[in-house]
Amino acid sequence: MTTTVRTASKSKNSFKKVKSILVSQPAPESKKSPYFDIEKQFKVKIDFRPFIQVEGISAKEFRKSKTNINDFSSLIFTSRNSIDNFFRLCEELRIKMPQDTKYFCSSEAIALYLQKYIQYRKRKVFYGSGPLAELKALLIKHKGDEKVLFPCTEKAKSDIPAFLADNDFDYSEGVVCKTVVADLSDLEKITYDMIVFFSPSGLKSLFENFPDFKQNNTRIAAFGRTTWEEAQARNLEVNVKAPDAESRSMAQAIVNYLKNSNGK
Repeated sequence: MTTTVRTASKSKNSFKKVKSILVSQPAPESKKSPYFDIEKQFKVKIDFRPFIQVEGISAKEFRKSKTNINDFSSLIFTSRNSIDNFFRLCEELRIKMPQDTKYFCSSEAIALYLQKYIQYRKRKVFYGSGPLAELKALLIKHKGDEKVLFPCTEKAKSDIPAFLADNDFDYSEGVVCKTVVADLSDLEKITYDMIVFFSPSGLKSLFENFPDFKQNNTRIAAFGRTTWEEAQARNLEVNVKAPDAESRSMAQAIVNYLKNSNGK
């Protein structure tokens, strides 16, 4: 991927027309994704490609943490990856979850995904409608003498552990998967007018795959302060930022940018 680095706040190419965008995430499962609306509205080509991928840890690795799953009466899930890898480990370790185990999920979609592994209607499943504040309220409500396990990704950036500690829960984090750099070698000779990043890990992956990457005319879109800071630390000009006062989502930030760059 060959795309000279410009560090000025607004380079002469800041609002040059955008014809192609690479989003460093998997393609949306829903046809109602705002990215498909962006394609139609601005007549741009949007490709999706994860720059990092999640791999489950082995049962041998999990044993090293000395986490005994049977010691916990409640589980917290905030992603499908954590559910898949937790129950995979249970199968490998020949552990069967008791029927009275409580499951706390960050959303209804995550909760319903549990049906893949448990008899949903016969289990104690609780979920918020999206914001973690609702999940936290549920945890407080059902605190009691629960011993809580939070199956998560290695080095996950979640405020759940801090919340559990601050509220004196008896809890442990159980690392069930880890993120690794994806192989992007097939993109070496492909250029995009814009690349969209959602985490510092995505940027690290870009430079691990292409150490000599130069920004040139490529616009960089970054979601979240840590992602902006990672881009700037690598001498990249961040042209599109979210969230901000005008754009709560990355999709909206891209729309606002394209209205200037593409004249619509």
